Amino acid sequence: MLAAYLPEEGVVLMQMVVENKENEITAAPKLLAVLDLKGRVVCGDAMFTQRTLSVQILAQGGDYIWFVKDNQPTLKADVAQFFEPPRNVPGWQAPAMPQDHATTTQAGHGRIEKRELTLIPDETGYLDWPGLAQVFKLERTVTQQTTQKKTQETVYGITSLTPGRVSAAQLLQWTQQYWGIENGLHYRRDVTLAEDATRITDNRRAETMAILNNFIIGLTSKLGFRNLAVAQRAFDARLTLALAAIT
Repeated sequence: MLAAYLPEEGVVLMQMVVENKENEITAAPKLLAVLDLKGRVVCGDAMFTQRTLSVQILAQGGDYIWFVKDNQPTLKADVAQFFEPPRNVPGWQAPAMPQDHATTTQAGHGRIEKRELTLIPDETGYLDWPGLAQVFKLERTVTQQTTQKKTQETVYGITSLTPGRVSAAQLLQWTQQYWGIENGLHYRRDVTLAEDATRITDNRRAETMAILNNFIIGLTSKLGFRNLAVAQRAFDARLTLALAAIT
């Protein structure tokens, strides 16, 4: 299944079955084609960092935020160069690149997570990528509070949004919301609603179950429930509340 998810609302905009002879990369253009992307920003994992998909989103009036990993090795190396310290050459100093920075720190579940994002515009058009306006580096440091053990991760990315349309702080917020799809959608469907435990093998029936689960997640979010398990208990205890929610 491939889904377009609106994290701030907690709803699935569109879902599509990935057929046996397809993969998510080939299914994504068809899913996006039926969505109104004008004025919207599409954020996706590194597998979707594709030229054709970038062109399609721009043609539909939208913008993109892509993460760049090893599936695009040349692009990743080129983006990383923006964040390397300038080389010292006698008698010459490299001009400073304009940079925007943002940092967030969150504590919970026995750990402290710090995220730092640096955003640099590609003013010279150095990177040969459709519509690319800025590059970013996201550094994530997680400290376990009991052991003080630290794990660090650095991820690069690109966006078609120009400096006047997005700041480092806003981009950091959007990337955090994007990663929220794991808990906001996948975990709720797979674990809370027990989709992983189903014995359904027919693709169409599985799709129907996913649609119903998406509806439940979206509806409970609209009703103000941040925890789906709490919503389930509330509806179990008050059937009239559940009936009122769908009428």
